[in-house]
This record gives sequence, structure tokens and C-alpha cells, in this order.
Amino acid sequence: MLAREDIEFIKSNIGEWLAEQSLGKPPAVYEIELRERMVRVEEALRYQGEELKAQRELIRDFMAQVDRRFEELWTQIDRRFEQVDKRLDQVDKRLDQVDKRLDQIDRRLDQQHQDIMSIHHELKRQMRWFFGTTVAVGGFVVAILRLWPL
Repeated sequence: MLAREDIEFIKSNIGEWLAEQSLGKPPAVYEIELRERMVRVEEALRYQGEELKAQRELIRDFMAQVDRRFEELWTQIDRRFEQVDKRLDQVDKRLDQVDKRLDQIDRRLDQQHQDIMSIHHELKRQMRWFFGTTVAVGGFVVAILRLWPL
């Protein structure tokens, strides 16, 4: 704790010490200095407010540009998808044509198969007749040769 003498010494010298530190200036000078500081602070705040407004406008413009760009991109993407859809429709039509052509080929192959099978049956029938005729003529020749006196 401080002694009473020390407290009295501090009280008597504090004004002088504050004046040295420019904290204890007379009230009028201090008030003028405070007003000057307030004016500077207000000017700084006004300047910052203007800068913030300008930044807000820049951000708003930037966001509008970004929105326009996204709209352009979506439009381009939609156009591209439409082109892809058209191309896929063309591919589908072409595949349908190929299917029809394959069906035609399949029907022709079935017809050819039936034609070949009918030829096969005809040849079989003719071979049976030929074999039967050959055996009959051979048997007849053998019978004649046996019966013929030599």
C-alpha cells in the first residue's frame, strides 16, 4: 500500500504527467482534438461506406455476369442434348431399317431352305425310282440270261 505522502505526491504531479503525455490537455484543446478525430473518423467511415457501396455494385455486376454465363451454358447444354437426341433418333431409324432388312434376309433364307429341301426330296424320290428300275432291269437281264439256252 501507498503511504499518504505518496498519494499526495501523485495527486500534485498527475496533471503535469498527463500534460506531458498529451492526455491531460486543457478541456478546450482536448475537445478540439476530439472533434478533429471525430471528423477524421466520420470521413474514414464515409469513405469506407462508399467503398463498400462500390464493392457491392461490383459484386452485383459480377453475379449478374455469372448468372448470364450460367444461362448461356445451360442453353448450350440444352442445344447439345437436342442434337444428341436427334442423332439418337436417326440411329434408331437406321437400326429399324437394318432390322427390316434382316427380316427380309431371314425370310429369303427360309425360302431357300425350303427350296433346297424340296430338291433334296425330289432327288431322293428319283434315286429310289432309278435304283428300283436298275434292280428290276438287272433282275430281268439275269433272268433272261439264265433262261436263254446257250
